[in-house]
Amino acid sequence: MMTTKEFLPYLKCVGTGPKRNRDLTKEEMKTVMRAFLKQEVIPEQVAAFMLGWRVKGESLDEFAASIEIFDEFVKHAPLENSVEFGYPYDGKVKNPYIFPLTAKYLQAYDLKLSLHGDLLQPAKDGTTVKEICDNTTLPDNIHYYDRSEYFPELYEFSRIREKLGLRSSFNTIEKLLNITQSDTAIIGAFHKPFIDKYIALFKDRYKKLIIIKGNEGTPEIFSKCSITIIENDEITEIKVDPREYGIEYKKSTQHISLEEALGQLENPSDEFIKLAKLNAAVILYLTGKTDAISETYTSL
Repeated sequence: MMTTKEFLPYLKCVGTGPKRNRDLTKEEMKTVMRAFLKQEVIPEQVAAFMLGWRVKGESLDEFAASIEIFDEFVKHAPLENSVEFGYPYDGKVKNPYIFPLTAKYLQAYDLKLSLHGDLLQPAKDGTTVKEICDNTTLPDNIHYYDRSEYFPELYEFSRIREKLGLRSSFNTIEKLLNITQSDTAIIGAFHKPFIDKYIALFKDRYKKLIIIKGNEGTPEIFSKCSITIIENDEITEIKVDPREYGIEYKKSTQHISLEEALGQLENPSDEFIKLAKLNAAVILYLTGKTDAISETYTSL
């Protein structure tokens, strides 16, 4: 157990105000993160560091160091022909999830979806991937990994994060953990700065990294969006607009409950099915299974 006195120098890096705060070095951050995950730091100091780190602003080196320590704890389960999907752990609020329907159209192409989830994390009060996977029948090509099993050390942070009630730095780095050692990863992002961060943090961890400026920061397409593709250090961008495929889906303006989200999966509307097909066509194109989105969408 690290004593409160021993941890104090690290806490001062993020907790002494804008004039004296500083970024931690990679080795310092590794020490902090390893001590956190081994529960060698008292909860009060963990909470103080989490809040201070977020307010200070995280450096790429701090994020990268944390991910390297995550690798020491995550229980990997290699899965061939899989694509890892990075969903936010604070859930969705105004749209349902579509991946259970999308996956069905990928089965004929022997494409497996790797998803992971956990209890709801702050700050959105949304519906989580875990809730969907725990409460619906999934196609055989969806492989869901619960954090309580594949990364119990980070799962234990849920209590502290819930008590804080604020978005934390973990929200940024927990979405892609390379559990299945997939060659391709697809992650959602909403704000441009996060796209840049994801490129810097994850491009060397996968042969192909795909960032969809998708619905509520998820890798799901419900409306016009841009998609960034990083492969062999080359960055390209495409745009997808469901309206060009005759899809007129309108998102909810109200909070969608878990029951409503499950209901749309169990009894999908025609427009929702079209969206599932479009999402599948985009995934097949991005993973090199087909040559064009429009032809693939028409054939599904």
